[in-house]
Amino acid sequence: MDDSELNAEKLKCGEFLRRHLHAARMLRQRANKTPAAARKRLLLREWQAARLARCYADLLTSARYAQPAHFILTDLYGPKDFSSRDGEIERILPLLLNLLPLSALQTIALAVEIDALTEKLDAAMVAELDRAGAIDNIDDDAYSAAFQNVGRRPDRLRQIALIRNTGDALERLARKPLVTTALKLMRRPAQLAGLTDLQTFLENGFTTFRSMGDASEFLDCIEHRERQLIENLFAGVAQPFDRLS
Repeated sequence: MDDSELNAEKLKCGEFLRRHLHAARMLRQRANKTPAAARKRLLLREWQAARLARCYADLLTSARYAQPAHFILTDLYGPKDFSSRDGEIERILPLLLNLLPLSALQTIALAVEIDALTEKLDAAMVAELDRAGAIDNIDDDAYSAAFQNVGRRPDRLRQIALIRNTGDALERLARKPLVTTALKLMRRPAQLAGLTDLQTFLENGFTTFRSMGDASEFLDCIEHRERQLIENLFAGVAQPFDRLS
């Protein structure tokens, strides 16, 4: 890829990032417009965090996979609020387009798209659980019923595909020595510029995947369980969260 093609791809990635950053910010603002609305969003996210911990207890206690599992289930797919990280990206996006290699920018773009899609799906789930009078006492049955009523199977499958793609991208990045150098060089300027969340996200993702080595088995496990869970929920299977292999 020559310089003109590389610049064109970076500009394309920048536009993609702007679109999804804007979408995530609007959805978060809507979800947090009142203290009551913010509390309901938090209740759902706390329940989902407990669900992830339950479904991936084996990975979270594995000597090899605990660190990457924690990263995937909190920094990428979990209940963490990414407002600060996304705000940092939006604020210095032109600088990032110049500093970071295309592969790193594309990895960030995938993570931001997950964030925007998760906010969209969570908003629908909060509305449905609230309508059913279950938002204050979410359990497996209430969550399953809301999941079926919300539907949006293509979005759910897209969410899983994005998580897999991001994991694959992080694994590829972890093999590139130049990325290690770039992240180290960015550390001090990032701190001075108030970009701690973005730098932490990049370094955590990079170092956890580098230490794990081949990530295929790990990512296969997450992709398989999440797809299986979607099928269980849409099929109305009893105890859907406990029937994962």
